[in-house]
Amino acid sequence: MPDETRRIAAGVDAGTECLKAVIVASDGQVLGRAVVPARGHFEACVHEVLAAALDDAQVASGDLAGIAATGFAMNCVASATMTATDTLCHARGAFHRVQTAMTLVDIGGRDPHVIKVDGGGRRVEARGVRQCAAGVGSFLMFTARHLDVSATGLQDLAAAAVQPARVSSYCSVFSTTEVLERLREGARREEIALGAMHSIAERIVEMGLFEDPLYVCGGVAEYFPGVLGALASLSGRQVHTVPEPLLTGALGAALKLLDESLVSGGAKAEVRQ
Repeated sequence: MPDETRRIAAGVDAGTECLKAVIVASDGQVLGRAVVPARGHFEACVHEVLAAALDDAQVASGDLAGIAATGFAMNCVASATMTATDTLCHARGAFHRVQTAMTLVDIGGRDPHVIKVDGGGRRVEARGVRQCAAGVGSFLMFTARHLDVSATGLQDLAAAAVQPARVSSYCSVFSTTEVLERLREGARREEIALGAMHSIAERIVEMGLFEDPLYVCGGVAEYFPGVLGALASLSGRQVHTVPEPLLTGALGAALKLLDESLVSGGAKAEVRQ
């Protein structure tokens, strides 16, 4: 006999590089998940990723208590019954996975954040990078493309380097230019790959707010683990990865909706506290 008290919600994290969706039950079980690359109109990508997650969960859209959206293009999730900021959702999703207060570093396609998460999974404080240093995930994708490797292949290149080539950490635009300049100068591809990862780590370390335990989530943690090694080296701290780091924001969004007991059919809610 089905459990009538068990509610199901969807969370969508509409990022700049990819869109993520999870289907979560009120007992915390992840029933389905999906990821699609960001391409064309965000609305079409939202429809695609939601349909794929529902199919993976083997549930119908009508079974959902609601849909929560977060991320760069969250306003493109027309069916959302709740929207919430990235830092709130990543804090909630990470806490669900590791069940401890932490310093959480969210490194996605656009702007990294350092988030203080308390023992109840709430965001206490959050810091972001300066505006000109945003776009870190996109910068790494640019670097991989110009080094003629896949995203995951960038780590293999970096692991073979003895020392990093100097790539500016001050500005994303300058950093992409410096990657091209290092190539023109004949620097080894391996050194450029490692230099790009150190560049990202430097941008994050300068934000401060680090206290143990230190966890990382987001697409960079999923696809560019070399950044975490550079972050550990530069910060002098042990760096842990949240399980399924790419899905942390989508998971947190769905859990926030279930926490707030917001159901579909009502006015759309916005959570920013």
